[in-house]
Amino acid sequence: MKKVITYGTFDLFHEGHRRLLERAKALGDYLIVGVTTEQYDIQRGKMNVVDSLMRRIDNVRSCGYADEIIVEDHPSQKIGDVQKYNIDIFVVGSDWRGTFDYLKEYCEVVYLERTKDISSTDLRIERNRSIRLGIVGSGRIAERTLSEVKFVSGISATSVFNPRLSSAKAFADRFELARAFDKYEDFLDNVDGVYIASPHETHYEYARLALLAGKHVLCEKPMVLYENEARELYELAQQTGLVLMEAIKTAYAPSFLNLLATAKSGRIGKIYDVEATFTKLVPSDSKAREYSPVVGGSFTELASYNLLPIVKLLGTKFNDPRFEIFKDNTEVDIYTKAYFRFEDAIATVKTGIGVKSEGQLLVSGTRGYIQVKSPWWLTRTFEVCYENPDDNESFYAPFPGYGMRFEIADFVRNINEPARRNYKLTVEESIAMARVMEKFLQVRKGKS
Repeated sequence: MKKVITYGTFDLFHEGHRRLLERAKALGDYLIVGVTTEQYDIQRGKMNVVDSLMRRIDNVRSCGYADEIIVEDHPSQKIGDVQKYNIDIFVVGSDWRGTFDYLKEYCEVVYLERTKDISSTDLRIERNRSIRLGIVGSGRIAERTLSEVKFVSGISATSVFNPRLSSAKAFADRFELARAFDKYEDFLDNVDGVYIASPHETHYEYARLALLAGKHVLCEKPMVLYENEARELYELAQQTGLVLMEAIKTAYAPSFLNLLATAKSGRIGKIYDVEATFTKLVPSDSKAREYSPVVGGSFTELASYNLLPIVKLLGTKFNDPRFEIFKDNTEVDIYTKAYFRFEDAIATVKTGIGVKSEGQLLVSGTRGYIQVKSPWWLTRTFEVCYENPDDNESFYAPFPGYGMRFEIADFVRNINEPARRNYKLTVEESIAMARVMEKFLQVRKGKS
């Protein structure tokens, strides 16, 4: 008897789940299905699981293809199960291609192509109220977004837009999306929300058109480069009852939220200074986004991360920032240092694409300080330090994958709970960041 095994969360059981189990059963004589526990899902970064474990098990059982159902509750279980149950074939969806190749030492590994025809996608949306997410752009950030969406229940990436249809089609084929578009209006007609991962200067118009079309918007940082554009978009979202979020992934990460709570609790006393640095060396290339002569450079590319802890800890009421800027021969800033003065605190931002520095976050208070070592924007651990080193404390929280799943999960929650207040990155904070970006561009151009 040929035995087959597969695993999954099977949350909000839908047609795609049923078809996968049907095809898995067809590969052998006996199908074992592993259903993950809530604790394991959280551990591996699976967000927004809705159904209880027992309901998910009942749904798998009721579809009729599973001969045996087991519970998966830890990462190393698969190897043990394959040996324990004398498995011949391990089966999983193709969106996990390559992830489980290590099991080939024990059994055959099959990655089943995901069903991507429109009828099954529509059925899933209809049955489970899943949000159809469209991706604007097909570059590096868009690729990372696709790898993270699968960890969040209640949302499915269904289509991609790129003004170059060939690029959109190649992206859709690569990530098994149902549709590819080069006409933005047609694209918007087929989604409920958009993730904008296009060049900075296109964000405002794409977001505006999406909101006018009644679509929720999650937009890569910097959302816009001018304060009036930020205000207009947030007012439009409020008027239409839609969700508009700026996608600064650090803002939604558990460890960063813990850091903010620790700092605001008075653990380090009154905060007088916040220093944030983010640099990465990017080879000079006129075709690279970072070296765009209009809106490229280190500050527009990286400063949103550094501004985040400043506005979260010190607020949005600061004097016009002062900038020290070093440019290359195309007038793109390769290194920028910005200084902020509050009523009773100061802050410093350092960004660089041609100059390297230690990428740490330092929050200084009257009783101690908080330090997050590089890369601080991928916050996993931080240390609270005191005058007596023996009193120092370390904190940790997971930051799985690229970390985008946390902001995507918040996007889904905000859509499903309209009265929910998005405290992790407020409208006022996002507008303040746009104000800083606008001031920087003015200074860089020599207008101020």
